[in-house]
This record gives sequence, C-alpha cells and structure tokens, in this order.
Amino acid sequence: MKKLIIVLMGLLFSGFSFAQEERSTMEKDTTKLEEITLVGRRKLSNYRQEKTLASIDDYLEKSNKITMIKRGSYAWEPSMNNMNSERLNVTIDGMQIFGACTDKMDPITSYVDVSNLQKVSIGSGQSGSENGHTIGGGIDLQLPNSKFHQSGLRASVDLGYETNGNYKTGGLDLEYSGNKFYFNADVIFRKSDNYDAGKNKEVLYSQFQKYNMSLRSGYKLNDRNTLDATVIYDKATDVGYPALTMDVSLAEALITAVTHTYKSNSDFVESLESKLYFNTITHVMDDSNRPDVPIRMDMPGWSDTYGFYSKASMKGSKHDLSLNFNGFYNRSLAEMTMYPNDPNQSAMFMYTWPDIRTLYSGIYAKDDYAFNDHTTLSAALRIGFHQNEIAKETGLESLQIFYPEIGSTKNRLLSSITANYQIKKEHYDASFSGGYGERAPSVSEGYGFFLFNSFDNYDYIGNPTLANEKAVEVNFKANYHEHSFHLGLETSYFYIMDYIIGSIDESLSAMTIGADGVKVYDALSHAQIFNVYLNSSYKFSNALSVNATLGYNYGNGSNNENLPFIKPISYVAELNYALPKFNAALQLEGNGNQSRYSSFYGEDETSGYGILNLNLGNELTLNANKVVLKYGIENILDKNYSTYADWNNISRQGRNCYLNLSYVIH
Repeated sequence: MKKLIIVLMGLLFSGFSFAQEERSTMEKDTTKLEEITLVGRRKLSNYRQEKTLASIDDYLEKSNKITMIKRGSYAWEPSMNNMNSERLNVTIDGMQIFGACTDKMDPITSYVDVSNLQKVSIGSGQSGSENGHTIGGGIDLQLPNSKFHQSGLRASVDLGYETNGNYKTGGLDLEYSGNKFYFNADVIFRKSDNYDAGKNKEVLYSQFQKYNMSLRSGYKLNDRNTLDATVIYDKATDVGYPALTMDVSLAEALITAVTHTYKSNSDFVESLESKLYFNTITHVMDDSNRPDVPIRMDMPGWSDTYGFYSKASMKGSKHDLSLNFNGFYNRSLAEMTMYPNDPNQSAMFMYTWPDIRTLYSGIYAKDDYAFNDHTTLSAALRIGFHQNEIAKETGLESLQIFYPEIGSTKNRLLSSITANYQIKKEHYDASFSGGYGERAPSVSEGYGFFLFNSFDNYDYIGNPTLANEKAVEVNFKANYHEHSFHLGLETSYFYIMDYIIGSIDESLSAMTIGADGVKVYDALSHAQIFNVYLNSSYKFSNALSVNATLGYNYGNGSNNENLPFIKPISYVAELNYALPKFNAALQLEGNGNQSRYSSFYGEDETSGYGILNLNLGNELTLNANKVVLKYGIENILDKNYSTYADWNNISRQGRNCYLNLSYVIH
C-alpha cells in the first residue's frame, strides 16, 4: 500500500479529476449542475474509458462526490458527499420516483439504463435542490431532448461479454427523426451468473437477470409547441444479494410521462416546460433459494407516484432566471409474512410500511446575475409543503404502541436556500458557495416497523415525531490552467442538525431471529461531514496525457462517534494514449486503510487496496457504418478486496476481461 501511495503522489501533479473530463463526454460549469453526458457512450474516450454497455452505476461511480454502496453485483445504492439515499434527491428527468424495498435493494438508478438516458446532472448539496429537498445533493437522470433532426431512420446494435460471471449484454436501438415527428425505441438485456472475487473465490447469490425497454415519441405542433411522450418498462428477476439474508424474485417498474414544451420569441421568457407523470414499482423479496434460514419470509413492496412539474426559463440583460413549480403524491406499502418451519404454527403477518401516503408541492427559483464577463452571483430558493398520512388503521395502531399521541397525518414546511459567487479568468477560476436546507424523514425513518438491518444486525422502528433534518453547508472550488497543465481543488463542509440515525432501545425485543436488538430512529443534535479533493493533469502531447485525483473525507456526530460509510483516503491515477481511431488507458485506483471506521454503528476496519485496469478502444468503418470496439481487463492482478462501501464486507470482482461492440447504422 505504501508503494501505491508513493506512485500516486508522483503522478498527482500531472492528473485531474472526474469534474474535468473531456467535453465530449462531460460538460461542467461551476454555476450549473455537473453533467455526465451518456449520449456519447459510443464514442472513444481517453479518460477513465467506459465500456459501451457499462451500467448507470458504473458511470456514477466515476464521480468524486458519488460512491455506490454494494450489496451484490446489481442495484447499487448511490451515496453523495458521504450521505446515503435518504439525504439525496434522485429523480428521472425531474420526476419523483420512490423505491418499493424496505432494505433499499431497488434504488431509483436501478430502474433505468444507459440506453434511456442522455446525461446525468449532479448537484452537490443545495445546488441539487431544483427538483426537491435534499441535504447531500441531487441526481437527475435525464432523458434525451426532442429529436426533430430530419435524419430519417437509424439503428444500432450493442453486444457485450465479460468473463467474470459469464456476464452477457445485448441492446437494440431504433430511431426515426423527421421534421415534425420522431420516434425512438430501445431494449437492453443483461444477465450474469455468480461472479468471482479475487483468487477465483465464487460469490454465491450474486447472479441477476434484467431487461429494460423504452419508447419515446414526439410531435411538433408548430414552431413553438412540442408534445413528447415517454414509456419505460424495467424488469429484473432472479437477483441475488450475497451481502443480505434475502434475494429478489421480482423488481418491476413502469414509468410514464407526457411533456409539453413551449419555445417563446419573447425577449424575456425563453421557454416553458410542463410534465405530467405516473410511475409504479413492485418489488418482491424472498429467501426461497437460501438453503438454511431460521424462518421463511415473503416481503413484497409497492410504490406508486403521480406527479407534475412546470418549469420556466427567463433571461434579462444580466439575469438568467429559472422557476420550477412541482408536486407529487406517493403511496408506499410493504408487508412481511413469516412462515415458521413448524407446520403446526401459524404464519405471522405485519405491515412494514403501513400504506404511507405522501403529498408534496413546492416552488424553486434561481437567478444567475452576471456582474461582468468574469464574475457571476447565483442564488436559489425552494419552499415546499410536505404531508405524510398513515392510510392503514392497523399500521397506525401498531405505531401508537410506541407513540400514543400521534395522529394519522403529519404536516411539514421545508425550505432551502443557496448562493454561489464565481469568478473566471484566463488561467484560473474559483467559486465559493453556502447554503441551508431541510428534509423530511424518509418513509422508513418515520414509519418503518421492525425493519431488519443486516449491516449492524438490528431491527429498526420508525419515529413519526422526528423533526426536519437541517444542514448548513459551505463549498469552495478553484482551478488553475496553464498550457497543458491543470490543477484543481474542491472542498465542502456540512453541519447537519437533528441528524437522523438509529438509537438502541433496550426496552424492546427484536423480532428477527438472531438480531442483536432494536433501534428506534432518533436524532443527534448535530453531525459534521468534510470532503476535499485535489486533482491535476498534464498533457505531454496531443496523444499522451496523465491525470490523477486524491481525496479525503471526514464524518463525526455530536456523540463523538464516527459516522458510518465515510470514505477513507482515495486515489485515481491514469495514463492515457489517444488517437482519432484508437485509445488506451492504464488506471491505478484504490482506497487507503479505513482507520476511522464506526464500530458504534456496525462497521469494522477495511484494509486499503489498489487495483490496476487496462482499457482499450478502436473505431472502425464497415459498409459506411461505424463500429466501436471497447475491450480491456479490470483488476489485472486479481486482487481479492472489499471497500468501506461493500455491505458486510462482501468482496468485489476479481480479474475480468470484457469486450463491447457497437454497430451504428446510419
């Protein structure tokens, strides 16, 4: 590990971070949300080269701010700024969608695929509050814009194979674009057997199978008005979760939307966009494939969401204004049936989410004011009304055992405000921002009933009386550019008040066999999280470049305990060679030893690691059509390792050889 750190430090002053990726695959402006452009996935890239058929999880994990928490090889949970999904606002094209699993085995990112998306907008902290309230930030998985390119009929085929897990992927895309009408249909299928950790150690129950289909169509009513319709259907079956006690027999989502867009010829109002949407999710956990469990359980869950938004963009002489009025209604229901091994005993049933109805409406406003060509001040505000209702009387009565005074409804007022000052010069740019935000407790935190957490081995009970969680944040960014050299620094600090986390209640007995006890969601008076990343790059020539990133994170609560899931020292270093039709990249990436782990919250120490990856790509022409090959070896040295973000220390993949082929028919 010391040798790896020495190598990294030698490269650090000639590397750069994810935020400075080539414009062909990512656009970034510190006054806007970070954007990971996925539409270029069939192009050659010379920075942390993606597979053509990489999952959305793979793309997201390349960001400094985002880590994916893994419970297996499928459906990783995004964490941003060292904060898990409860503190994030994850949307699909501005649409609110809520998972149906009490164990977070179906994050929103698992219900789309790269074939559906054009880009992913990442807003750190309160800069991610455009679509809803957040503490850690917002992730918006954005669908492609209307396509009236008059390019006629086009098609593409994607095929992929990976040796580790016998992982097979296939995709087909068909598109027609005319002057007034466009149509796009795509389907992608993924199937994997159990993968092998380093040194050929099979990880049982890590298989999965999934297919995703989407249909998008649009009609231009006239030069100013456009109608678009979207349908996405996603279905995963036979999904194993080696880090958990249960697997998933079905994870199914239907996502629909109709959008009207108006382009104005006004000198002030530029555009108006309004969307109506509906999505429904069914998620079924079961342990029927596990050979030896103390008690058999079925745990289905359902989530239905109806919503809307209406956005307006306006521009003045020095002002760039945007408004977003949005709202949604969600129904979350989950239940558990336990079947004793003794057939003479009766099955036990309870609601783990007692049919929680959430109603929200809010408004967001942002103004970018340009003092001159070099200096900009941005300010944004969000105000929202949030209501929870317990629809099941039996669920209300169950929670009243612990909270006798609660009623069936709980109303909250949420607010968010942020400001950013930015200066840009020829050789440097810098920005400073601050913000304040609030969030309501999640359905599990507020209303969950005996939810087992295999990470710390406790059952959890929600707390409807929790106050809003609140956070004050400050952020600083600076970049220096000189010819072929770049150096950047990015840092953020969050002071979170009423930090929601589980607290042991010795008076309660666990329901799950083998659990250590019961935790009730409570709030620390405060917690603090600090993140800093140093990045740099150097371009030796048009073909050869080197880049690297070094990061440090810290998290602590008012009880003087380390917070869980705080990333240790991390690093990435890469050597790139790129020609117009060929590129190659050798990567070194890893984490230091997790010395500040949180045994209080169920963590143990995770050893440092470093792995090497080799990625290559070729672009060919066949019958006037484009063929893109991407191939390489991941974890070349077959390292057996796990990271701080691997649930219950489940090992990650060992050596993996992959080949992706894309054939684009013009």
